[in-house]
Amino acid sequence: MRHAVYGLPPTDLAEVPGDAVQVSPLIPGATRLEDLSENSLDVATVLAPPGTVERRYVLAQVLRALGPGGRMVALAPKDRGGTRLAKELTTFGCAAADQPRRHHRICTTQRPPALAGLAEAIDEGSPRHVDNLALCTQPGIFSWDRLDPGTALLLAKLPPLKGRGADLGCGLGILSRAVLGSEAVTAMTLVEIDRRAVEMARRNVADPRATIHWADVRAPGIVPDPLDFVVTNPPFHAGGAEDPSLGRAFIARASEVLRPGGTLWLVANAHLPYEAVLRETFRSVAVSAQAGGYRVYEARR
Repeated sequence: MRHAVYGLPPTDLAEVPGDAVQVSPLIPGATRLEDLSENSLDVATVLAPPGTVERRYVLAQVLRALGPGGRMVALAPKDRGGTRLAKELTTFGCAAADQPRRHHRICTTQRPPALAGLAEAIDEGSPRHVDNLALCTQPGIFSWDRLDPGTALLLAKLPPLKGRGADLGCGLGILSRAVLGSEAVTAMTLVEIDRRAVEMARRNVADPRATIHWADVRAPGIVPDPLDFVVTNPPFHAGGAEDPSLGRAFIARASEVLRPGGTLWLVANAHLPYEAVLRETFRSVAVSAQAGGYRVYEARR
């Protein structure tokens, strides 16, 4: 029996022992929440995700793994699902004490003798095939049930590529699958920090030229070099707040792994301050497309 933690709860709001088992899919190397056996946990601390379907899935999986009388502390910012936490726990048969603190709601509950609705919540949040995407996906992954308009713009602009390349922040593998449509591509490295997306990308990109890593793009040594091209639609939110440093880190990593003359294809919201960074880092930079609030950059090393 042990303590599990989902995510990185603020240390002043939730006490987590140093030997707690991390089960968040957004932390490379973490234990799969789904692999925890029933009645295997004494305590769980959950920084609940903002999406309703994803949050209920996580809460249900944790309750499934808690032993009889096991305790869960679940918290979330008030504007990111926190105000609904207590009610959602009640639907599973839990009596939750709800405490407001520092713009969060903190709910403490024990696993009741009888639980309700776990199977339905787990089924709703589990992987599935989405016909309009023709892809395997799961709630909680970025743009899990629709084609992101930035990705669509980049797909429309990408020429046939060749040689060795990488997809940084590959998500479900939509860009990589399109790029691998070119027989001139010899190898493709996909890197993604969301373990769920990695698992779906491995289903969606069934190509022997593709190698997929569950890793943080910012970590050194993940992407082989030198590469002929990089494609990316980098994230720009961290913990719910806009953080352009993420995109800058992706640009820096692309510059490091591209050979001289290699090309970065990047799509981003037009308001993000990436053009100056690209011009500082790459020999030539062009805005290849702009529509719907997005820009596609072609930057040559």
